[in-house]
Amino acid sequence: MTAPIPASAASAHDPRPCHLGEGPLWHPERNQLFWFDILENRLRSSDASGPLEWAFPGHVSAAGWVDRDRLLVAGETGLSLLDLASGAVEPVAPLEADDPATRSNDGCADPWGGFWIGTMGKRAEPGAGAIYRLHRGEIRKLHPGITIPNAICFTPDGGFAHFADTARGTVWRQRLNPADGWPSGDPEPFLDLRPLGLNPDGAVIDADGRMWLALWGAGRVAVIPPQGGITDGPSFPAAHVSCPAFGGADLSTLFVTTAQEGLDLSDPAHAGAGMVYAAQVEAKGLPEPRVIL
Repeated sequence: MTAPIPASAASAHDPRPCHLGEGPLWHPERNQLFWFDILENRLRSSDASGPLEWAFPGHVSAAGWVDRDRLLVAGETGLSLLDLASGAVEPVAPLEADDPATRSNDGCADPWGGFWIGTMGKRAEPGAGAIYRLHRGEIRKLHPGITIPNAICFTPDGGFAHFADTARGTVWRQRLNPADGWPSGDPEPFLDLRPLGLNPDGAVIDADGRMWLALWGAGRVAVIPPQGGITDGPSFPAAHVSCPAFGGADLSTLFVTTAQEGLDLSDPAHAGAGMVYAAQVEAKGLPEPRVIL
């Protein structure tokens, strides 16, 4: 690895621990962070009034913003539209609704207003998941046979999507059709972390095209330049860092979700597990694209 990317010390953005924190989303119109606790079936946020929370009947994991007051939310049986003010939920599209053994995982909007979402087995059964895309009412399976889908993110020019299978320690790059964002050709390996013993989790790409990749079990985020190679990013007081997102007034705050899952919480070393953290970094993110239904 090359010299670390400068960053401020991480601080807790929210003190509520998540069993399995995931899916941080900075809403560009509300200037507000949203995130999920997958295993507790919760969407969380906070504003000037204090902590906020929305409960769901099943696992929820990722979201995209549709307008100021509505989010597209990915759950274990489908994609739904959540009204943030009323809490009303409206079905949009089913997602492996006939398979009770799977749930949604990592996902985000693409530059065309589509929404990519991965599924996985609830016990991480090998190859039980897939990656899908919803675009203007059509949902299509893109990549089957995924065990733990993660690192779904897009280059600033919209030329490529990236995605990972954490279980295989690999991130792929997928060329996209410039007209509509559907995949073109086969995905190519972009980053193999198996020789380093690292586990790729969620990711986001900054305005300079660098990937900020959460490393599950390593307590940090790695920075991957467009040409490849790995640079140390900020570290966090939680071993299981699950997903980063840029936010704040100038999109230079890196927020990360973390998890308690699989840790011995009686160990003081894991006292900070599950919380959402923030660090100031020498980078700027891109505004999250709007989902067009």
